[in-house]
Amino acid sequence: MKKIRFILTLLFACLCFLPGSSNAAKSGGQFNFIAPYGGDLSSLDPHKTNRTQDYIVIMNIHRSLYKWSAEEGKPVLALADSVKVSPDRLTYTYELKKNVKFHNGRTMTADDIIWSYERILTPETMSSGVRNVRIIKGAEDFESGKAATVQGLKKLDDHILQITLKNPVNPGFSFYPPEIAVLPKEEVETRGDGFGVNPVGCGPFEFVKWVKGSEVVLEKFDGYYEAGKPYLDKVVYKIMPEAASRDIAFKVKELDATTVGSVNYPEYKGTPAIAKNMMEVAELWTRVVCFNLDYGPFKNKKVRQAINHAINTKLINKKLLKGKAVDPVGYLPPSSPAFGADSKGYDYNPEKAKQLLKEAGYSDGFTFECLGTDNGTWGVKAVEALIPMLKKVGIKIVPVRMEGAAMSARAKSGDFQALIWSLDSGPDPLTALSRWESVSERTGGNYMGYKSDVFDNYLDLARAEIDESKKMDYLKKADQTFIEDAPVWFYNYNKAVMAYQPWVHGLQPVAVELMYQDLTSVWVDEKSPRK
Repeated sequence: MKKIRFILTLLFACLCFLPGSSNAAKSGGQFNFIAPYGGDLSSLDPHKTNRTQDYIVIMNIHRSLYKWSAEEGKPVLALADSVKVSPDRLTYTYELKKNVKFHNGRTMTADDIIWSYERILTPETMSSGVRNVRIIKGAEDFESGKAATVQGLKKLDDHILQITLKNPVNPGFSFYPPEIAVLPKEEVETRGDGFGVNPVGCGPFEFVKWVKGSEVVLEKFDGYYEAGKPYLDKVVYKIMPEAASRDIAFKVKELDATTVGSVNYPEYKGTPAIAKNMMEVAELWTRVVCFNLDYGPFKNKKVRQAINHAINTKLINKKLLKGKAVDPVGYLPPSSPAFGADSKGYDYNPEKAKQLLKEAGYSDGFTFECLGTDNGTWGVKAVEALIPMLKKVGIKIVPVRMEGAAMSARAKSGDFQALIWSLDSGPDPLTALSRWESVSERTGGNYMGYKSDVFDNYLDLARAEIDESKKMDYLKKADQTFIEDAPVWFYNYNKAVMAYQPWVHGLQPVAVELMYQDLTSVWVDEKSPRK
């Protein structure tokens, strides 16, 4: 018996130290990452920015009540050990962690969360996170000045927080983003506008310096609440908006990981030494051509279905986007918990397209304009690729190039026949699909003017359902209804790609935004030149 126990213990020990095992992680070293979007950062105050570029850095300095779990594909508790939910799913009672410290050494309490949410709601803050906090009962009264406090925020003791919502929704999807991080009141008020360039958080890394236009440097916070983490001693975010610069820096090993665009994707994919250290994920963004359902031909569902059959979508994604796209099924991507894995979407079938057009009374085809921006992935260039395919079934599509803000204005006013766009399709599938329900106006994102009682009913059933599995089933049926109604041409889901050096471990395929890497569990081995 002792011999068997010894063998089992030895086997367990061996398994624990396999490559990639969390127990094999080694502390120390520096990780050179990137901030690749749109030039320099604007602010490291999470409540006062709406830029992805800033959030990439912010999320490793600060922490929100929840965090996104790439493994589970949903938000999970971060600053709380547990939560109790009332039977009506309106009141959430959080038992907060007692060992969360801000970088100034003070322990976080329920007061910090309440103050942070009130700051977000204060009009002077002009926070993009305000829509997230509005799910709390009484939030809008506080925001408008009608109430001195938020009715739905209640401190039961220093580490027990009760939040009451207006409606029975999953608060995790609202309380995980970096823009609603929990901040230390005294540091924000003392530093004023300087907090955005010299922040204090409760995340795994402390702010060290920000060299404008060049880099942001963070160092390990020894008081972080997860024992033994983070593993890295230092993180340096290189501000590199140019793909060519990132490519060179990665190849000469100055970067430990980099985002890969469509220009470099074929080369990286075809280079074995790089390809084996690449990570891909279907981000929760869906590219579509929206049909204005008030425009003559598009009132007929068969016409819309015909267009989806007339276009060789897979060929466009392969040739135009060089494979850096995920072929579509419906609106929700494979990364969504409500993705319809059994749904097949539309196949390329020009003859079927012609038959549908004949049945709809458009045997001779028709002409329509499609608005698009200069975006190389989902702009006019993609519309131009449709011209020869639609011509084969008698349809003439006319690309119209526009600046983004002007096109957005026309989309919201309904002044278009069709337009191509990239739209968020997550992380919460109920919220994503709610864009298309009948009560949603064009100004709220329902650009096509889509209305379906069947679709609406599935959403209502999902909202009322407590069982998560059944809720996802209703949402899958809603997405399938959307597919069959075809108010859009389903183009693709964004394929986000990251390449990393062979000494890097622990990066995650984050579907909400691949660059939103929580570096708490990332580590580098002895092969790193910065170890």
